[in-house]
Amino acid sequence: MIWKLKKWWRNYIFQHEPIAEAIWQDVLARVHFLQGLTQPETLQLRQWTTIFLHDKKINGAQGLIVTEEMRVMISLQACMLILELDLDYYRNWLEIIVYPGEFILDYEYTDEMGIVHAVHMAASGESWLAGPVILSWEDVNDTTNNKQGYNVVIHEFAHKLDMLNGTANGCPPLHRNMDPRAWTAAFKQAFEACCNQLDKGDELVIDPYAATSPAEFFAVMSEAFFVKPCAIQQYFPQVYQQLSAFYRQNPAMRWPTGVNL
Repeated sequence: MIWKLKKWWRNYIFQHEPIAEAIWQDVLARVHFLQGLTQPETLQLRQWTTIFLHDKKINGAQGLIVTEEMRVMISLQACMLILELDLDYYRNWLEIIVYPGEFILDYEYTDEMGIVHAVHMAASGESWLAGPVILSWEDVNDTTNNKQGYNVVIHEFAHKLDMLNGTANGCPPLHRNMDPRAWTAAFKQAFEACCNQLDKGDELVIDPYAATSPAEFFAVMSEAFFVKPCAIQQYFPQVYQQLSAFYRQNPAMRWPTGVNL
């Protein structure tokens, strides 16, 4: 009964709070990795995006005025991750804060060993457990920086999925038909290989930030999985298989062979 009520409410929002057609088409055209979506996938993405816009607050910081097109640009990309899942994956938090450009992180945290760390650094995105997602609009709006599969929206929302287990550790809650041992083995092997490549001074096909931690590795791999899937399928086939099972998508099928290697 509850799921029927939820479905009715979501359909009501979709029908009564539509995204303007001109804005929708403009954003679709700008985000290149959406070009291969089928018609049913595009319709589902539009539904999720419409409801996401209803559920979440997107506020500007440092005087930034957030336009409707900006809201759609962020929301649409966030909903790509849960295209074949459900909006409930983004439950228990409300706000997205958008800065004009990079912002400064300045805080302390205590690690598992009880050691206190001070963080003071420029960032383009940040996700908080049960808190907001923070984004740099300059980075969101840069749809041309795709050499290493960079996408700040996908990165931060992948962290949100990862945190559904209570902490960001590189392993989001897997589906019942997935083997946690296979996930761990695939990601551990790929993470160690990337770290070794960096130690030798080799160039990676993904953002080197992936080597920071298993949590960042999952987020960076999620970026590349959507933005340059053929490269991930070729160079990290086991990771691609696990991400495909988790996101229930096969984005490499949307691309001509080798187009984004």
